[in-house]
Amino acid sequence: MASVPYALTFLDQNLLLLPEKAIYWKEQQTLIVADIHLGKVGHFRKAGIAIPKMMEQDDLAELSDLIHRYSPKTILLLGDLFHSDLNNDWDWLVLWRSLFSDLRMILVLGNHDILNKALYSDLKFELYGYLDAGPFRFSHEPMEKGLLAKAGLYVISGHIHPGVVLEGAGRQILTLPCFHFGKRQAILPAFGKFTGKVRMKNSKGDRIFAVLKDKIVSF
Repeated sequence: MASVPYALTFLDQNLLLLPEKAIYWKEQQTLIVADIHLGKVGHFRKAGIAIPKMMEQDDLAELSDLIHRYSPKTILLLGDLFHSDLNNDWDWLVLWRSLFSDLRMILVLGNHDILNKALYSDLKFELYGYLDAGPFRFSHEPMEKGLLAKAGLYVISGHIHPGVVLEGAGRQILTLPCFHFGKRQAILPAFGKFTGKVRMKNSKGDRIFAVLKDKIVSF
């Protein structure tokens, strides 16, 4: 069954919230993802922890599918593209980038993007600390309230890996990844499968969009 995006008009911009845990920004023809954490599998396997090898290839394959489906002009990565130290998983990123060598790719650096910047530049990633575009400021980490006022733009970030907790009638508890839109900033779910989820504290007026397997549900 094909996934069904959630069409959201926000600040006069048309955004598609995708069940694949990404946003397609129609006006800018930009696909936005956060927290892929490539290399995390290799990081844990190097430490002797058994993790399935194919997990990160699956993430890149899913990102490839989104590129073919939406034909973006730009891929905007909101940090933590590669998880910490260099390992053999980097080769998968090199191969994947070669498949889309003419596609503009922007990386807003995250706390785990600690590799030498020349490695990213060699793959033609444009690197930023943050990026302002249209009514938005894109960053890796959410901004504090005082800084939000100074920014003057609506902030879209990642880093937190937001989740929403659903409770069933039989006391079943299910935590789903979610898009969290607050008054002044939004936080994207982590794109990578090998990531956790953090329950968000919601304020009045926040909009929560839970990610199901093939659709988005608004709360």
